[in-house]
Amino acid sequence: MTAGKTSAQCSHATLGAYKRGMRRSPGAVKAWEYTGQAKIAVKCPTEAELHSLRDAAAQRGVNFYLVQDAGHTQIAPGSKTVLALGPAPVSVFDDFTGHLKLY
Repeated sequence: MTAGKTSAQCSHATLGAYKRGMRRSPGAVKAWEYTGQAKIAVKCPTEAELHSLRDAAAQRGVNFYLVQDAGHTQIAPGSKTVLALGPAPVSVFDDFTGHLKLY
């Protein structure tokens, strides 16, 4: 993906996680808003690992949003491109995302 496409996909993920978080865990969203709305972008090497991270988040009860591209531009329709996790404290993610490199 180009830098612009990556930015758009990350924006979709952030907004999706925010909307889902407002329904499922509004207290976590409020705390996230109060503490500066931190966002950390890491690289995920494969779509399979993206799914594994989503599953790990679901098992832990962590809010998530997985972006599925519509396929109108650079990406094949249905491709999973970005996974947003949270909002939640960073310590919640460390055990299953700590091995990923910053983007």
